[in-house]
Amino acid sequence: MALISEHIEGDTRDRILEVAERLFRQIGYQKTTVGDIAKELRMSPANVYRFFESKKAIHQAVAQGLMGEVELEAQRIVARPGPVLPRFRELLTTIHRMNTERYVGDNKLHEMVEIAMEEDWDVCVTHMERVAGMIGQVIAQGVASGEFEAPDLQLASLCACTAMMRFFHPQMIAQCATKPGPTIDQMIDFVIAGLSPRH
Repeated sequence: MALISEHIEGDTRDRILEVAERLFRQIGYQKTTVGDIAKELRMSPANVYRFFESKKAIHQAVAQGLMGEVELEAQRIVARPGPVLPRFRELLTTIHRMNTERYVGDNKLHEMVEIAMEEDWDVCVTHMERVAGMIGQVIAQGVASGEFEAPDLQLASLCACTAMMRFFHPQMIAQCATKPGPTIDQMIDFVIAGLSPRH
């Protein structure tokens, strides 16, 4: 019986997040109330609060879900066999593409990301650490195959992430879209050159 109720509760929680994300996209995070989410689900706001203690908690969970999708796709690329260089390039371009699609073309979601960075910084930090970790994994694979040279893997990963910040960070993607600068391919070439064996 406990398993059935846990399953129902999990479904309800997922439905709340699904509706919240849709409303955040349609009317914006600031304008969406817990009452709006409850109304869409045909339940009382008190029932929503059984699953999430606040609107901020819903926001955190939606942000984690969106970031989790990027992490999942990145992990697939990391885990795939084959030469490192094309996978490294694909990993960096995929993170950029997914962040651009999710947050930059959609003003309402962009607003949600800005608020996440101001209010739910821990969620963002955890995501950035995971992404840096996956980039580090691919660099380590490249070192093992002789395609890369990186005596300090953690430093190499942090440098690669910092170099790609303009293409990873949703606010920077939006702000730099019309500013002069390298293309993503040129930046990736630069990062790969920095990781290439010296001899």
